[in-house]
Amino acid sequence: MSAPRTQLNTPEPRTLNPFPFILNRALVLGLGSSGEAAARLLRRQGTSVTLLDAGSGEVLEAKARALREAGCTVSIGSRDVPAGEFGLVVVSPGIPVEDEWIATLKGRGIPVISELELGWRFCRSRVLAVTGSNGKSTLVKLCREALEQDGYTAVAGGNYGIPLSALACEESPPDWVVVEVSSFQLETVDQFVPDAGILLNLNPNHLDRHGSMDVYTKMKARLFARMTGGQVAVISETASGLIREAIPGEARLATFGLSEAATFRYSKGFITGPGLAQSVSVKGTLFDNEVMGMTAAACVAALVGAGLPPGGVAAAARLFERLPHRMQTIATVRDVTFVNDSKATNLAALSAGLGMACGPVRLIAGGLLKEKDLDSVKNNLVKRVRGVYIIGKYSQVMASAWKDAVPCVICTDLKEAVQRAWNDSQAGEWVLLSPGCASFDQFKSFEDRGEQFINIVRDIEKGE
Repeated sequence: MSAPRTQLNTPEPRTLNPFPFILNRALVLGLGSSGEAAARLLRRQGTSVTLLDAGSGEVLEAKARALREAGCTVSIGSRDVPAGEFGLVVVSPGIPVEDEWIATLKGRGIPVISELELGWRFCRSRVLAVTGSNGKSTLVKLCREALEQDGYTAVAGGNYGIPLSALACEESPPDWVVVEVSSFQLETVDQFVPDAGILLNLNPNHLDRHGSMDVYTKMKARLFARMTGGQVAVISETASGLIREAIPGEARLATFGLSEAATFRYSKGFITGPGLAQSVSVKGTLFDNEVMGMTAAACVAALVGAGLPPGGVAAAARLFERLPHRMQTIATVRDVTFVNDSKATNLAALSAGLGMACGPVRLIAGGLLKEKDLDSVKNNLVKRVRGVYIIGKYSQVMASAWKDAVPCVICTDLKEAVQRAWNDSQAGEWVLLSPGCASFDQFKSFEDRGEQFINIVRDIEKGE
């Protein structure tokens, strides 16, 4: 691992890695924020751009009009792939590699890459990339704020923040882009290699798309596949056995965790590791527990590995404000605390939420399950939960799996679940929305689910 610099120096912009050929014509699949950013970046390079999106509606129509004004050809509400030659296809993360579009275009010999890859090839900033099953956005925010505390300019990009293709269009690029990278984006990267890459954790997630834990793990490993001695791979000690073999031998490697075997270790409010003149204190902050302490340890490891001073981590931790819908305290009524953790969309996130609870829990869970091993959280349910109030499509399945571990109540909707949990609660307990499931059976998004929870709690406050 590189020692931290004794003086603060702005890093030189990264050498561009664009395409080794003239890109005359490109096809962009998907008209979300990443697809729109990719199209505008390509137009900036003088490329003729065609966009396809199978969806329709007023929002897409408005985007299509704006992009047509920018010189793009746009087709929405259709699955027809246009004829003709394209030098490149850029795919949005919502489109899986098994999609008929991609199969057809690959069959025509056209290279297919993700928007992340496109943006990275033209991005002049250093890149710190974060992936994992849970907690990525919080780590991205901590890394960005720690860099800013040490005097660097830093921007959040990717899934949490601005698409990398949009950042590549900036006239004055920041010193660092801290980019959240999903397994969906990693499906179609080719040359992408960050200056520092972090695998925060590895738990069953998105198996409905990837099919198996083995495939999901391989997708995450693609973050490190092209690393050399010039980059650093930072991985959780609990995931190192699963992914270490996928990291090139010449890459520098650091682990983080709770044991003495970890390169960077969180223990009792402090982070220790090589290259640190003194331990980094997160005592008394959000990160002063074993769950969030590992997030802070990952941040320290990445900064030290990139040759940067880690002192900003302590300051950033002290000032850190939680992101919405992530263990967000909403209210305390009659000594019962209501906490919104709607972003917990898999069972590992649910378990982590229980681990951060400061009292016995009335748990609200349920929705669209992403995994099958419901037994994985039983020990935590037994230790911390006094009742589970289950909603959504898989409520019967979840109740059947957990009823021998904890009392389970099946509820028709979120309002009933919150009300019944509140009625059963006692002083000192938490009513925790940590669903462990995706939201799309009953809600527009996890944000919608969280906002509805907040509104229900506000009504309870008014009634007291």
